[in-house]
Amino acid sequence: MLATRAPAKINLTLHILGRRADGYHELESLVAFSGGGDALRLAPGPELSLAVDGPTAAAAGVGDDNLVLRAARRLAERVPGLTLGAFRLTKYLPVAAGIGGGSSDAAAALRLLAAANGLSADDPRLMEAARATGSDVPVCLTPRARFMRGAGEAVGAALSLPPLPAVLLNPGAPVATAAVFKRLGLAPGERTGAGSHPAITPGMDAEALLLAALRKSRNDMEDAACLEAPVIVHALAVLSAARGCRLARMSGSGATCFAIFSTPHAAATAAAAIARQNPGWWVKTAVLR
Repeated sequence: MLATRAPAKINLTLHILGRRADGYHELESLVAFSGGGDALRLAPGPELSLAVDGPTAAAAGVGDDNLVLRAARRLAERVPGLTLGAFRLTKYLPVAAGIGGGSSDAAAALRLLAAANGLSADDPRLMEAARATGSDVPVCLTPRARFMRGAGEAVGAALSLPPLPAVLLNPGAPVATAAVFKRLGLAPGERTGAGSHPAITPGMDAEALLLAALRKSRNDMEDAACLEAPVIVHALAVLSAARGCRLARMSGSGATCFAIFSTPHAAATAAAAIARQNPGWWVKTAVLR
């Protein structure tokens, strides 16, 4: 039995540069990952199957559209004689939440299949399968902080970011990415005129990263997502008001929001208070890196 984690993907920044002629939106995003997330196990064997359990399993689905199965099939198309097997996915992350839960699960499946078949981590067929599975899967293949560009197919080199104590919060409103993109109203070929992303330089400490890059950046999907799910406005206000919060922002297309705190203790204190006041919300502490 092989096992791995599928951590949450957090878009620290998300700039929409325009919409390409092929209809896909072009973006530039600085991505980081949490320590915790879903858990995926694989018992190698000749047949491909998937079982799903865990607190958020009901919303994940086990049909052919599940990204774990899709990723396995995309890799099998590229690797003759690939050993597949029985996957068991334990879901802890909320679904349709802007934190790449399904994409991270798919990337985890590719890592486990690589281990089961003796494929090196840099085998180009893994990245090809990731790109064929979904736009967020390539950046999740090796879950380290980095830039993703284009429609997600272009992944930059790993970045050494300082650990960022954070609170992740989802108010329980699933948001469809396609609906948020539609609200942006960009026509194919249209550009937004957004400026270049602030530079991320080696050796930045947390304060420099916040002041020089993150606070000068944005999530261009946030306003549209707030129209789609107004509870996001409330979630951001709750995080911003917490003691020790340095920055609050939405991740991806929402509805999950995150806040960066001055210390892990401040993040834990804020998370406990928010969870008490909002028992229906998904609230977790994390260290983003």
